[in-house]
Amino acid sequence: MAPRDLSSLKIEDSARSGSGGKFWRIFAASLGVLVVLTGGVFALRSKVPTVEVAAARAANGPEAETLLNASGYVTPRRRATVAAKITGRVTGVFFDEGIRVQEGQLLATLDDSDAKRALDAAVADREASQAAIVDLEVQLKLAEIQLHRTQQLVADKVQSQEALDTARTNVDSLKARIALAKEQVDASAARVTQGQQNVDNCIIRAPFSGIIVSKDAQVGEMVSPISAGGGFTRTGIATIVDMNSNEIEVDVNEAYIARVRPGQKVVATLDAYPDWQIPSHVRTIIPTADRQKATVKVRITFDKLDPRILPDMGVKVAFLDEGAASKKAQGNNQAPAAKAIVPQSAVRAEGGASYVFTVRDGRLERRAVSLGRKIGSDVEVIAGLSNGDQLVVRGSQDLRDGQKVEVRQ
Repeated sequence: MAPRDLSSLKIEDSARSGSGGKFWRIFAASLGVLVVLTGGVFALRSKVPTVEVAAARAANGPEAETLLNASGYVTPRRRATVAAKITGRVTGVFFDEGIRVQEGQLLATLDDSDAKRALDAAVADREASQAAIVDLEVQLKLAEIQLHRTQQLVADKVQSQEALDTARTNVDSLKARIALAKEQVDASAARVTQGQQNVDNCIIRAPFSGIIVSKDAQVGEMVSPISAGGGFTRTGIATIVDMNSNEIEVDVNEAYIARVRPGQKVVATLDAYPDWQIPSHVRTIIPTADRQKATVKVRITFDKLDPRILPDMGVKVAFLDEGAASKKAQGNNQAPAAKAIVPQSAVRAEGGASYVFTVRDGRLERRAVSLGRKIGSDVEVIAGLSNGDQLVVRGSQDLRDGQKVEVRQ
């Protein structure tokens, strides 16, 4: 048998594409899936978590002596919505929001044309009654002369007793008519006073000194002491607040009201100025409870007022324990001093140990801390932190030391 030439051996194209091509397609698809998964893992790992932070506060501040915390609003004791006593159309407005007014200052005027006409009519009636009195007094003088003459004639037997009785009746009748006319004058004078009061009611003045905080009516609008005209009738002209009467009103849970007493020192912090602590004290405890909210209303007076304190501002207050300092000096001389006060939400636990995350230059730093006593929603830190450290108070549970984070503003 003659040997065959090896150069004549070859693989058919159909066999080559049927196995090798399929392998390369599977390999390419697997590689693509791997690239996508790797990219997703890197994207998830490179995502910067967002956290909320709060600063550690000094341990020797008022918080260390806080007995109770509450929140409320600034409320003025003297606040009035000035309204008209009558229904009328506004003809003049002489104020604007934000201006200071004095007691009795003119604020607005109403249309007084009808009231002035009624006043003029009452004055005319009074003058007519006074004129009638003058006429009756003249007639009375004549009647008294005739009575005197008749008495002489009757005494001389010249006239009869009937003529004397008639003369006396005329005198008495005129006296009665004069008395009636005087009563009519008094009634007319009362109507004049009433008419003048109606005219004065068309002038609205400030009831006390303060600042206008709301302008409720414009020229041409109708105002009324009662809401009789729906949306077309105003019930007020302006709202005045006496800024010197600003105080704080808070609701204290009735379970803790025993910790509050009149005259107790309080530290107030306005939501608008969180770094400004305002010394205050309890003015009064309203002797009634709200059964739905189970709270008791407490009013707090600022020790010193400031123009930045405005009505309806939100405020947080801390009722201080005035005996806390003496208690510390007597019974806690051996206890370690606290370094800072932090929110309890910033403290995390692992294996019985407490730690916090601080933020510095956009990265986390894990710090072990030793805790002291709890103060409301805060806790004392004996070691591990300093005043002013920025702590994570809200964020993911998967945070780790050295991780880059974004601080939520």
